Amino acid sequence: MSDSGIEFSFKQLARSQLALAGLLVALALFMLWDQLHWWGEREDYSFGYIVPLFVVYVLYERVPLIGQYLRYGRAKSSSGTLGALSSPATTGWVQVLEWSAMLVFLASVVLYGIGALLRAVAGPQNPASLAIAAGFAGILLSSVFIFTKEQVDGKSMPLSGRIRLTALFLFPALIWLISAPMVSVLETQIRVFLLTQVTVVISGLLDFLGYDIERQGNVLILPGGQVGVEEACSGIRSLTACLFAGSFLAAVSLDRFWKKLLLVAAAMCFAVLTNLLRSLFLSLWAYYLGPDAINDSLVLPLVGDIGSVHDVTGFAILGLTCFGLILLLPIFNFSIKNYKYLDQADVMPSSDDTDGKV
Repeated sequence: MSDSGIEFSFKQLARSQLALAGLLVALALFMLWDQLHWWGEREDYSFGYIVPLFVVYVLYERVPLIGQYLRYGRAKSSSGTLGALSSPATTGWVQVLEWSAMLVFLASVVLYGIGALLRAVAGPQNPASLAIAAGFAGILLSSVFIFTKEQVDGKSMPLSGRIRLTALFLFPALIWLISAPMVSVLETQIRVFLLTQVTVVISGLLDFLGYDIERQGNVLILPGGQVGVEEACSGIRSLTACLFAGSFLAAVSLDRFWKKLLLVAAAMCFAVLTNLLRSLFLSLWAYYLGPDAINDSLVLPLVGDIGSVHDVTGFAILGLTCFGLILLLPIFNFSIKNYKYLDQADVMPSSDDTDGKV
């Protein structure tokens, strides 16, 4: 195939690698079947339906890059030339990393097995789904590192190439931890913490602005009645959805690991901030129009009923957060090397060009 393609046939892979690929697909299908229950039962995890599509897209997009590592042990630059090989790692370090990867693989197999056993015996439950997702992530990442000691031509793959190849599978491996439900105790603690913080911030801000408002727990006492800050207003739904969106955008749009981490962190901050803005808007809406007004339907011309004020604002902050993350991408991708400084000769006309011209 051409240089732009994968440049090797999957038939060139060792039988152990082909068997591993089949095993990983089977484990992923079982995990997908398990998580489908939660995506249909809980609205805050309904974004999980698009997770498989995004995982397939990321893997498909990285097939040429994966092929370059398997063929050459390193990736090609944008000019089409192979990058320089890094200094070979000492045998001791390689052995330490390989033994560590083997321990992670064995522990992940045990964890996946425990989760699958719980799922089969007791049915859908949060700990089982989380164990399956965590086990799959560990199996995928560790097995990629373990089974890529050699390139398709039989040569040893450099340690740097094995690590970078493994890093290409971070998103397909770890994203399932977001689409799987958290352990109930942890999820409850996060919800309570977020609810308390939202209520405290909103009541304090409105009180500072001079509004007649009082807080009792997670309930705001307004002149026209009281408004309870429900679990849906905690922001955990937008937090998980925005964390997924930020992870996907980071995986497909950024080329540095630290940039990816920053974008994911920005997604979490945006989710918290926009949820505070939503809660503030709903509080003011209830303050002026009454507590029941936040459940009134919004009707748009030519469209009709689009849902309650409460629900519409919830979807709006998700869109606002994703839009903000997209706006951040050019900033994260900015590089001074992309700009060419003009010489004086490039901006000043030559004498020949100015002769005889006014």
